[in-house]
Amino acid sequence: MRKKLRNRGIAVSFALLLAVTTACGNNNNTGGNNNATPSAEATSETATATPAESTAPAIDPAAKYDPPVEVTAVRYTDPTYKFKDGDTIENNVWSRAYEEELGIKIKYKWIVNGDQYGQKMNLTITSGDLPDIFQVDSLQFRQLAEAGQLEDLTQLVQDYGSDLTKAMIDRGTNAKAAATYDGKLLAIPPAEDYLGSAPLLFVRTDWLKKLNLPEPKTMEDFIKVAEAFTTQDPDGNGKNDTYGLAASKDLFGGYPDFSGFMNGFHAYANIWVKEASGKLVNGSIQPEMKNALAKLQELYKAGVIDKEFGVKDGGKAAELQTAGKVGMSFGAMWNPLWPLQDGITKDPNAEWGVFPIPSVDSTPAKAQSKADFNAFWVVKKGAAHPEAIVKLFNLYNEKIISEKAEPAKFHSADGIEFFKYALMQGGFGTPQGLLSVHKNVVAALQAGDASKLNPEEKSYYDKIVLFQGGDKANWGTNKVFGEGGSWAVIGANYVDQNLLMKSEFFGAPTPEMTAKQAILDKLVLETFTKIILGAPISEFDKFVGDWNKLGGEKVTQEVNEWHAQRS
Repeated sequence: MRKKLRNRGIAVSFALLLAVTTACGNNNNTGGNNNATPSAEATSETATATPAESTAPAIDPAAKYDPPVEVTAVRYTDPTYKFKDGDTIENNVWSRAYEEELGIKIKYKWIVNGDQYGQKMNLTITSGDLPDIFQVDSLQFRQLAEAGQLEDLTQLVQDYGSDLTKAMIDRGTNAKAAATYDGKLLAIPPAEDYLGSAPLLFVRTDWLKKLNLPEPKTMEDFIKVAEAFTTQDPDGNGKNDTYGLAASKDLFGGYPDFSGFMNGFHAYANIWVKEASGKLVNGSIQPEMKNALAKLQELYKAGVIDKEFGVKDGGKAAELQTAGKVGMSFGAMWNPLWPLQDGITKDPNAEWGVFPIPSVDSTPAKAQSKADFNAFWVVKKGAAHPEAIVKLFNLYNEKIISEKAEPAKFHSADGIEFFKYALMQGGFGTPQGLLSVHKNVVAALQAGDASKLNPEEKSYYDKIVLFQGGDKANWGTNKVFGEGGSWAVIGANYVDQNLLMKSEFFGAPTPEMTAKQAILDKLVLETFTKIILGAPISEFDKFVGDWNKLGGEKVTQEVNEWHAQRS
């Protein structure tokens, strides 16, 4: 779970956006505000009244608890959390706003570093000492749902959710389905973001110009550029010390990410795709993957890929790229903000272009994507004030996303990210999606009028204006949200040309996944790495057999049973 949290944190911190999810519970608990459902005593007194007299007062989602109520929670932090003026994770701008504006006091039962959260939550679930509100991964969600330990959130969201909150939740039908068990919404899901993780190709365009090379539109173009970046001294230092393609030991994960390269061969690692018969199959074991791995092996032998990539994580791979030694990388839309921005800071004359995935043949490449439904906010069964969680979510959306947003106070300022203090921060997107944010920002830039932008959009607009004025520190924001940037390429290609290959499976982990997925993931990573490093390509055929024997065949059966139930 830590890796999931880390990747999400990167996307949030670097893309400078946040919208939080919440969970809520049993609508028999009303939280003690003046607009709550009538008490048992009041209900008894009005039992014989006329229908008009017994109508419950309208619920005010923004009503403050008086007296204040206490809600228990747990959370993680990491070394990137910074504080000033004596603030702490328990006492900060967000905790004070919760109490002052909503009458809600947050009491943390425990706080751990992010890499310890998953294990600590497992122990908490085992002990039964659950807090009122907490975040779980998909396996933990299913365990608690099956045990009947989670509140039904369906009606509470409708009763207490602001219009913005409801829009946040309703935007993703698949994500909402993943958070539903036995017909009940038992968790507030993450955003359904298939676009944000779709791989793109990033290229040193100043190197292209220096070597008189064309922009890579096909896989053949890409290979020629990669080889030239490796052998023709694009940095001009007279040494053979550059590489054509970035890589790390993880192979996948947002940066650097080989899935984009594989997509160029119509191969889709670690997602479920639909074959001609309508059956769902795992992309990692399809024949197209063998072709992609064979070509990566060739590139590695030719020195296009760092010989030591197998022992370097993403951070180490980034050091090589930001030092000006790597000319291309596949990754997610946020890569210009990290690590490419660091390279621009070191060398302001460097320039990177963003491109769609090149194809190996005449069929356009489709960029793979799966929504990461692995972080759900839930409320324990029987929590005293489950509706308070919806109120917390309403407040977050108001302060961060709405027209009343106060980003300088609640999001970030002077290098300190206040949004991380919020109980349910975690990168859950915006109601309209970042593609719309990009379009709005570009339209405002072209018109020279930012009056119609919301605070989030205005923050990107302002940074891009600074970049256009010569401030290279905002190059990354421009390359993500500006003209010709990540979202421009995603919109013009993956959306407008329908070139997105979504994973067909998005449900809770099946029983066999729960038992065997870690083993299968390890097998994929180890086998793919060995082949890239030079193992016989025939190893792929053995890998397919092993994958099925070690649980893949059973997982495939369960995935197709799930698919049949949805059809």
